[in-house]
Amino acid sequence: MRIGFVGSGRIGSTVARLAIAHGHDVVLSNSRGPDTLSDLVTRLGPKASAATVRDAAGSADVVLVAIPVRANRDLPVEPFADKIVMHADNYYSARDGHIAELDSGQTTSSELLAAHLPSARVVKVFNTIEASQLGSQGQPAGSDNRRALPLAGDDAEAKKVVTELIDSFGFDVVDAGPLAEGRRFEPNTPAYGPRLTADEVRAALAAAE
Repeated sequence: MRIGFVGSGRIGSTVARLAIAHGHDVVLSNSRGPDTLSDLVTRLGPKASAATVRDAAGSADVVLVAIPVRANRDLPVEPFADKIVMHADNYYSARDGHIAELDSGQTTSSELLAAHLPSARVVKVFNTIEASQLGSQGQPAGSDNRRALPLAGDDAEAKKVVTELIDSFGFDVVDAGPLAEGRRFEPNTPAYGPRLTADEVRAALAAAE
C-alpha cells in the first residue's frame, strides 16, 4: 500500500516509520515543500519519498492528515477524492484560533475536514496517543494488556482498512461508531491520552459526555 502524509512532524514521521517497517511505501509532504523533507526521507530509507501536498495525497491509497486544525481548510480538495483519509488532528484554540463551530460543540474537527473534503472517506484516529508511545508500545495480537486505539468514521470499508493497518502496528482497535462520535476521544475526555486496553477504551468512550 502507498500511504501519503500531509504533515510530517512527530505523528506523521512515526506512522511513516511503522508503515515502512510493515512493507508499505510512504510519500511525505508538509507546508514548506518537499525539499525540506530530504533529511527525513534519508533516515526512513528507499521506501520513502517527498512530494507536494497535492501529489502526496493524489498518489496514495491512504492519506494521513496530521497538521494543525486551522490548516485543514487550506487543503486542496481534488487530490483527496475517494481517498481513505486518517485524521490525527486535535483542536486547540490557543494554537488554532477560535473556530466557532468547534467552540460551540456543533461539530468536530474531523467532521469539518470531511465537509471540506466531501468525497474523502475520513477516519478519525491516532489523535489519542503520543508519537513516542505509538512508536514503542506496539505488541503482537493477543498480548496481555495490549494497548487499544479508538477510531470513528462513516465508511465501514475505510475503517476496516485502517483497523488492519493499526493492528499490524501492534495495537487493538475500538470502533467508536460514526465520525461524529470522534468527540468521545478528543482532548479532555477519558479516552484521550492514557494507555488503555480495548475494554478500557470502550468504558472510557461510554463515560464521555
